[in-house]
Amino acid sequence: MGSLRLPSLNALTVLHSDFGGKQSTKSLPRINLLSPSMPSPMKMTSPLRTRYFCRSVIKMRAGEEDFELKQMRDMAAAKKRWDAMIREGKVKVLTPREAGYAIQLSNKTLLDVRPSIEHKKAWVKGSTWIPIFEVDDRLDPGTLSRKITTFMMGGWWSGVPTLSYNNQFLSMIKEKFSEDMNLIVACQKGLRSLAACELLYNAGYRNLFWVQGGLEAAKEEELVKEGPQPLKFAGLGGVSEFLGWTDQQRAAAAKEGWGYRLLFSARLVGVFLVADALFIGAQQVGRYIQEIRSH
Repeated sequence: MGSLRLPSLNALTVLHSDFGGKQSTKSLPRINLLSPSMPSPMKMTSPLRTRYFCRSVIKMRAGEEDFELKQMRDMAAAKKRWDAMIREGKVKVLTPREAGYAIQLSNKTLLDVRPSIEHKKAWVKGSTWIPIFEVDDRLDPGTLSRKITTFMMGGWWSGVPTLSYNNQFLSMIKEKFSEDMNLIVACQKGLRSLAACELLYNAGYRNLFWVQGGLEAAKEEELVKEGPQPLKFAGLGGVSEFLGWTDQQRAAAAKEGWGYRLLFSARLVGVFLVADALFIGAQQVGRYIQEIRSH
């Protein structure tokens, strides 16, 4: 959450100043959107249309800022609760190596709470998969807005999808496990599994173990893996994965040698060639359209 960059409050003043001609601290005229007598933005006079647009931009920026601030506050509060939960011994901490030993020697159950987009790439043999968050496939306006925001804030690069809470999570857990069951809870990086541990503890489960650092922190020999990719790569996606520009892929390239690096170098060259072809094609189409208009 520390990587989130909140828009400066000064930006709102600058926008108001740029569109209004001079800086003003007065509020914009109140426009009743439900009034049938209100002119549409296209029918407004130029000054009124400018102020109407300015007000919309300010509201949008303020809304985004409030949402990001709320996210930061919620995350900080959750981290305090999780730290206290571990400090008080409500949840025991295991390293990936210790989790592997516990699964093999004491038959403890590994509960995988990752979303399907990560689980289908790699999973621990014998684990039980019940996601606490799942990819949100809804197409309502609110979800579409979240998808666009996620994509614009780095989702295109990291491949992070828009997730929503799985309302059936606790009911699915209770159907499968009794409250006295020993559960080793794991996700890809360790945060979602902490959220799952909190929910499970509040639901009456007392024998909970959390995999510190998540499955991504596990070495190849520590957990028995199934699936097409290494556990470390299950959380990768987007353009960064395609080009091999992630820390996990760079570490793998250092071990695998030039053959592994050449694959992603070829992809990078291919991206440049495609971009160049699209640019040239756009130029040709533009010239063709100009020729048609000139005749």
